[in-house]
Amino acid sequence: MIRTAGLALAAILATAPAAAQTVAITNARVHTVHGAALERATIVVRDGRIEAVGSAVAVPAGVRVVDAAGGVVTPGFIDSATQLGVIEIDAYPGTADQFASHDRITAAFNVADGYNPLSTLIPVTRAEGVTRAVVRPSAVGSLIAGQGIVVHLGDGGAGAIVRNPAGMWVVLGESGAALAGGSRGAAMLLLREALQDARDYAVNRAAFESNQRREYALSRLDLEALVPVVEARLPLVVAVDRASDILAALRLREEFGLRLILTGAAEGWMVADDIARVDVPVVVYPLQNVPDFESLGATFENAARLHAAGVRVVIGTGALDPSMSAHNSRNLRHAAGVAAAHGLPWDAALAAVTATPAEVWGVADSYGRIAPGQDADLVVWSGDPLELTTLVRHVFIRGREVDLGATRQRLLFERYRDREALPQGYDRP
Repeated sequence: MIRTAGLALAAILATAPAAAQTVAITNARVHTVHGAALERATIVVRDGRIEAVGSAVAVPAGVRVVDAAGGVVTPGFIDSATQLGVIEIDAYPGTADQFASHDRITAAFNVADGYNPLSTLIPVTRAEGVTRAVVRPSAVGSLIAGQGIVVHLGDGGAGAIVRNPAGMWVVLGESGAALAGGSRGAAMLLLREALQDARDYAVNRAAFESNQRREYALSRLDLEALVPVVEARLPLVVAVDRASDILAALRLREEFGLRLILTGAAEGWMVADDIARVDVPVVVYPLQNVPDFESLGATFENAARLHAAGVRVVIGTGALDPSMSAHNSRNLRHAAGVAAAHGLPWDAALAAVTATPAEVWGVADSYGRIAPGQDADLVVWSGDPLELTTLVRHVFIRGREVDLGATRQRLLFERYRDREALPQGYDRP
């Protein structure tokens, strides 16, 4: 047990990034995400930010040079639906902090308070080119799951959380109906009541606190948390798959003037024009194509059809099952590649894991593109980043290079690779 704990600690210490430095990445095909790719380009990084990028950029004297050797450089990827850092071992409740089952504190629940920036799942995730993530809660006891956050995966310090909160998560459809007693209509009534109470509380807070206002269905903490939602300062993120449930969510948006984000949306392509008309972003998991009674229209082409209709498409590994994404966030580029293989334009697929989620989650001022002034979240790939055979050569997060080999998995491999002969009784015959 002591040796196992020591190994985990070694993984954490080994994966701490080096200090920010001035670096020039040269001889690269650079996908800036806001224009045409730059051939044989150079990127200069200073003090954690991109200082210059272009094919005619000179390398400053005395700086460290990383030769991309003709490889590809993109912004670091962002997984827009994950529970990375709030689940360590699914089967062990003590390491799971993704939900609150207390029915009087749900909207106020914030995953930031349980987020573990030293999770051993983070190093293997960023070694696959993911440098930021949207960490979301799960609904268990209430339609309103709580508040999610945006984090960067570069270190385990207090600055790992870059946007808090990023949105308020709600579940509708079949799951929401189960939480509301079995009916989709009942789920909408409960959610509508919560939003109405929050709106009333926002303009009558003083009267409520002096016991001169009617009793609300939610606790004071939940009402406070929902005020930014009903005032359209914080997006309402609705997990929903069936086309009819998507339309119900769009009606709710119009009724309350909400900033809405859809997640899952397996049948989104069936009502894509309605979604595009009101410019609601959609977080999809492109590998979702097995139908059930809630998603009979599931298809690998969902992302492509949504994009063709003008919908802002974002890709997240936990858009289908958030609990699985803590361990599978590293597969984000696989999901983007599948979307591209089934009709989503390559540039749109890249944007769906970089610039578009940065815009949707409110961090585009510092992340999502390769441009002067942006945080230096950069990945150097051996080739096309959406191809599974492509290797990650270097990862920089805010200008600090990550040690790609210092994952717990790698440390276990190194520990046992040259292990001495096993004791008698354990050797192979």
